[in-house]
Amino acid sequence: MPAALRAIAPDAAEAEVAAALTAVRAVDEACHAGDGAGVLDEAAHLRLAHDGLAGARLWLATDAEEPVGFALLTGESLDLAVAPTARRAGTGTALAAAAVAEAGPRLLAWSHVDHPGAASLARQHDLHAVRELLVMARPATDLPAPPERDDVRVRAYDPAAPGDAADLLRINAAAFAHHPEQGAMDADDLARRTAQDWFDPAGLLLAVDAATGATLGFHWTKIEPAVADGGTTGEVYVVGVAPEAQGRGLGKLLTLAGLHHLADRGVTEIELYVEGDNHPARAVYAGLGFEVVATHVQYARG
Repeated sequence: MPAALRAIAPDAAEAEVAAALTAVRAVDEACHAGDGAGVLDEAAHLRLAHDGLAGARLWLATDAEEPVGFALLTGESLDLAVAPTARRAGTGTALAAAAVAEAGPRLLAWSHVDHPGAASLARQHDLHAVRELLVMARPATDLPAPPERDDVRVRAYDPAAPGDAADLLRINAAAFAHHPEQGAMDADDLARRTAQDWFDPAGLLLAVDAATGATLGFHWTKIEPAVADGGTTGEVYVVGVAPEAQGRGLGKLLTLAGLHHLADRGVTEIELYVEGDNHPARAVYAGLGFEVVATHVQYARG
């Protein structure tokens, strides 16, 4: 029997919205524990933390007053989750029906870890797989040494230097011009990310032309606070190279510099996310010992 559904309006009382967001995070954490991946990505977590339900619709599924699922519709993007212990009871079907009925003609939804239940719901609502995001990982041991370079030096990002932030945003926008999420990062997004507990300027590495001082690319690494001191997993968060600096081997140089930084911080495994159709990047990462360990699929309608 499906759990009970309740719609939470964006303009609901502050206490009701806060309680609903706590329930959403609880379901997301249950999915992370059961599936190895949560449903909400970093952008969604930041949006909920800073904007609440502004511009969004939320449906909560509860069983005996306990949250067991949710559907979050933000613009044309849908995040839907059912806790592992509450699946196969029709709750996901009911949540999807409620959200799709309110969605516009175009709809996007991610299936993290490529769950078969998500594929079934997508077929029911005429959504088709349009994008793959691969998770690749490798141990943080036996790393190749970074190449010796006289023409480029690698240094840490300086939050107090306005030029570093401007260069980072410029290169990111150019390098990810066709990326629907990363390429949209602006000054406000950068400020939100650098305000997170995990941010460490020493882990945001810039490649600088030794002759001109121009910033050519960056490698932003990430270690969650829970594993920052002798923990297990570090992340190749973003690697970007300015288009005018392509062909100089900076992608491999920056990647290796970041991998060694993560290893020096005590992580034992390093992971990254890469678009399934980004074959040049996949080749670089495979050459550095990364292997595909999971696949996320995006479905679309319209």
